[in-house]
Amino acid sequence: MTQLHGLTTPGIGELIDEVTRGSLTVDFTAYDGSRAGRPGAARGLHLRNERGAAYLLTAPGDLGLARAYVSGDLVPSGVHPGDPYELLRDMAAMELHRPTPAQALALARRLGRKGLTPPPPPPEESVPRWRRVAEGVRHNLTRDASAIQHHYDVSNRFYELVLGPSMTYTCACYPHEGATLEEAQENKYRLVFDKLRLTEGDRLLDIGCGWGGMVRYAARRGVRVLGVTLSGEQAAWARAEIEREGLSDLAEVRHADYRSVTEDAFDAVSSIGLTEHIGVRNYPAYFRFIRDRLRDGGLMLNHCITRPDNRRLETGAFIDRYVFPDGELTGSGRIITEAQDAGLEVLHSEDLRPHYALTLAAWCGNLVENWDACVADVGEGKARVWGLYMAGSRLGFETDVVQLHHVLGVRPAPDGTHDLPLRPWWHA
Repeated sequence: MTQLHGLTTPGIGELIDEVTRGSLTVDFTAYDGSRAGRPGAARGLHLRNERGAAYLLTAPGDLGLARAYVSGDLVPSGVHPGDPYELLRDMAAMELHRPTPAQALALARRLGRKGLTPPPPPPEESVPRWRRVAEGVRHNLTRDASAIQHHYDVSNRFYELVLGPSMTYTCACYPHEGATLEEAQENKYRLVFDKLRLTEGDRLLDIGCGWGGMVRYAARRGVRVLGVTLSGEQAAWARAEIEREGLSDLAEVRHADYRSVTEDAFDAVSSIGLTEHIGVRNYPAYFRFIRDRLRDGGLMLNHCITRPDNRRLETGAFIDRYVFPDGELTGSGRIITEAQDAGLEVLHSEDLRPHYALTLAAWCGNLVENWDACVADVGEGKARVWGLYMAGSRLGFETDVVQLHHVLGVRPAPDGTHDLPLRPWWHA
């Protein structure tokens, strides 16, 4: 407690204890010498300055915490900033309540008038949803391109350091818990390839192809592949790798929106990590597009992050502002319904949720191992964003906040027939 203008004002730590109602189980210290939570705990947070306190006050919840953390005003202890998973797990049960008028007034007295004025957000933050209307309605071509560039056109070198040699930024499929990340990513492509019953000479369309992992995997096996991505950085990297591997006669990657593809009669369509970006209201058109690109009897595999329920839910403020602008998720039931309504017969669905937790742990491990190089490449703020986002996502997959589903479907012939085997033909 301190005396300000004749009034007794609680310290920052005391106010934190009040708004968390005793649920903070890490050691919180503040620049004014006050504490909160569990002094002496193995992991903690230190609030370095008034700007960090103003972030917390003016944007209560995950956005204010993220701003203070990304800016370096809220510093973790007991964990590496590239992998704050253990700290987030300790804080998982924390209840953060909006300050009462009395608490807000007490904090304002301590911080002064500046504390009531939102500081400029860190440069890593995207504008809020309502300000993106200048780019048009959500999920039009211009706005989708902007959202993809915000997340993916960071730096190919940064992604190489974090993702590893496969340059694969989607959930791996671990054949066993001791498998390496590279083994698991190779196994994921093998699983998708096998589910789609691809063989030499077939034609595959891979929408949202990223750095071309699936494109190159299939082309190495004699499949003719067209991949499309909205990220110019991804397309350039993928093309160079296709050329280096001598696959140019079989593989093509376009820097384009998937909706621009006019070719049809593909034997298969793969979509690995695209659906999260297109908007739930666009699912009907999305699955009609996939159906129209397939020949009769052609197969599609949709791989995407889902929720445990089938309600449409926009991502939270941190993910929307710092990671996936305009992102939306829903459940596998909604995905299956929309695929069926578009005329695709759904054959199989499975949840790979535990595999994504393992994948994210491996990516965080790479970020920690290559921290100095990552910071040199993209800056410390961006590196903190990625550590926080990936560690938090890992916790989300472990606790069933989010899931990851494969949905396999076929375009039946007009008479409703197809020539698929009676039982699943792939190895899990």
